[in-house]
Amino acid sequence: MVVGAEATDVGTVIIGSGPGGYVAAIRAAELGQDVTLIERDDIGGVCLNIGCIPSKALINVGHHYRDSQEENPFGLSMTGKLDWDKAQDWKQHKVVDQLTGGVAMLLKKHHVQIIKGKATFNDNETLNVVQEDGHQLLRFENAIVAAGSRPVEIPSLKFGGRIVDSTGVLSLPEVPEHLIVVGGGVIGSELGGAYSNLGSKVTIVEGLDHTLNGFDKEMTKPVLNDFKKHGGEIVTSAMAKGATQTDKDVTLTYEVDGKEQTVTGDYLLVSVGRRANSDTLGLNNTDVKVGDHGLIEVDNQMKTSVSHIYAIGDIVAGPALAHKASFEGKVAAAAISGASNAHDLHYSLPAVAYTQYELATTGETPESVKAKDLNAKISKFPFAGNGRALAMDAGVGFIRLITDKDSNAMLGAQIVGPSASDLISELSLAIENGLTSEDISLTIHPHPTLGEAIMDAAEVADGLGIHV
Repeated sequence: MVVGAEATDVGTVIIGSGPGGYVAAIRAAELGQDVTLIERDDIGGVCLNIGCIPSKALINVGHHYRDSQEENPFGLSMTGKLDWDKAQDWKQHKVVDQLTGGVAMLLKKHHVQIIKGKATFNDNETLNVVQEDGHQLLRFENAIVAAGSRPVEIPSLKFGGRIVDSTGVLSLPEVPEHLIVVGGGVIGSELGGAYSNLGSKVTIVEGLDHTLNGFDKEMTKPVLNDFKKHGGEIVTSAMAKGATQTDKDVTLTYEVDGKEQTVTGDYLLVSVGRRANSDTLGLNNTDVKVGDHGLIEVDNQMKTSVSHIYAIGDIVAGPALAHKASFEGKVAAAAISGASNAHDLHYSLPAVAYTQYELATTGETPESVKAKDLNAKISKFPFAGNGRALAMDAGVGFIRLITDKDSNAMLGAQIVGPSASDLISELSLAIENGLTSEDISLTIHPHPTLGEAIMDAAEVADGLGIHV
């Protein structure tokens, strides 16, 4: 407690302005709450500034550059040249700055008070906000903790110099000739794939016996085959031991089957997961319960063990996904206003990997069907049978539906291929609303479109597949 300081009374205070925090702030304001938003860095949080958005911009540059370098079936000759500085300038000023500026405008429009500073709890009712020119105390009626997460740092691979995290790798001064990636999860595979498309040799070193954890082998096979075909290397069941670096390169030492090996590259990306920022908030001064891995315990209204303190996003259990945080932010804001529907009771949570062939999944998977012993059937339709996909030269991949054998109700779905990240939303909607495969197959889909493949997959599930 700051002795002698007087606290300012506020209504709903939100810590963090990422996809969870800023969405919660706007929704709370729409519901009539007096909202104060505290952000220690830039509006938009990790996702908009140094995560989801700039990484997808870089991935997009990689796709276009690769297209300009390879032969194509369209009769087009292209010899693209990469201006790395221009690409970085576009990523920052035309994508990140425009988006974060729009968020700041929306917060202002909804009369959200923004305080720049680092917030810590003094007790269950007050926060201390440290700013550049001092600090202030806030006494709040309700609080929503949306403080997010940060990259996990391996003691033997400290960030610095040519050893970078997922933020640093987005702003390298040049495209490396050889990029080493420790961690073959979604982030490592996405960014490793992006730099591979930009012309780098990429070596991924993964501790598990597979990469892209969370997606099954049938889904990842096209991605991995393509990555290796274009010069990428993947070493699995490998334990990173340490690294040495000079002003020109970095050498990683890792162990496989009890034998030490080394690989040298220009930069080393360490991407082995993220850690909740709960240890930076002074939660030990409150009665908020923090569980395993530093995750705050909440109920289905996102309420903590302190009835007027809520928590959302990466700092609570579940996948560290921006859209999950946004949804939870809306639930928490509605719960504070006493809305009767303020509960997180979703049946499906889509997840996407923006690899060369996009991967998307929602609801049940073949693995969860087996684990739960569900009475389900699996149906697939290949993009090779879709006219629009073939017209795009994008016939690799498939749509997989998981339905209940008796009712044909949609239980889950997976997509590998073009626009999987966009197409998965229709299938999440179907699961959330208890639709059946017949509900989808009897819905007219425009021709020729990629979405039409969802209808074809549903017809396969109905036992009436026309295009298979």
